[in-house]
Amino acid sequence: MNELFEAYEKRAAIPPLRERVIPVGDIDAAYAVQRAMTADWVAQGRRLVGAKIGLTNPAVQKVFGVFQPDFGVLFADMAVPDGDVVDVTRLIQPRVEAEIAFVLGRDLPDEQATSVDVIRATEYLLPSIEIVDSRIENWDISIVDTVADNASSGLFVLGTRPVRLSDVDLRLCGMVLEHAGEPVSVGAGAACLGNPLNAVVWLASTMARNGTPLRAGDVVLSGALGPMVPVTPGASYEARISTLGTVRTTFSPLAG
Repeated sequence: MNELFEAYEKRAAIPPLRERVIPVGDIDAAYAVQRAMTADWVAQGRRLVGAKIGLTNPAVQKVFGVFQPDFGVLFADMAVPDGDVVDVTRLIQPRVEAEIAFVLGRDLPDEQATSVDVIRATEYLLPSIEIVDSRIENWDISIVDTVADNASSGLFVLGTRPVRLSDVDLRLCGMVLEHAGEPVSVGAGAACLGNPLNAVVWLASTMARNGTPLRAGDVVLSGALGPMVPVTPGASYEARISTLGTVRTTFSPLAG
């Protein structure tokens, strides 16, 4: 855990944790590291605002040889305003992916959450860009590496036009992520565990079983709709998700 804290503070990648720190495949141990780090961050004054689901897209899973979703937590200081410039030095090896964000209006405390529970709890949806990052060198991650590293969280950008869930066909909604006007990632809701709603049901049940259920007001990043894209310093990225609209962010150039 100390290695990870140091990696965050110095923004310097470390070797993979598997085998050295966490036994290969020991997901429970990896989540224990994540919980301990979360508790320390909260004690330092960081404010929890939700959760993110990772590894929901088959294309992303294939890249890392991981075949199950995971989750991490979101803090208020990870939020970037729509259209704002991200200081690229805040990150180590960032990548971007477009997602649908669920904003909850009710708690989801049941360990056996259903799609109906999530539909009733969802106040509105927003388009989002997740800026993922890894403290592990060269993104050489297994499931335990990414889980311990808060599901490879970095920052996130939310759109500003709320849309009702009933107005969106989550499974069929299309996504295009563009850089310099050219598509760099395309996908649809079906790429996210078959439907982003399925991903949030999984998360709600999992977090309730862990004793940290999703609450009213939480933001949930439901998972990538298409392949993640390495960030080019100085570049702008815009995600367009059908019915939900657009969200955009720009990265500062490297100094020098």
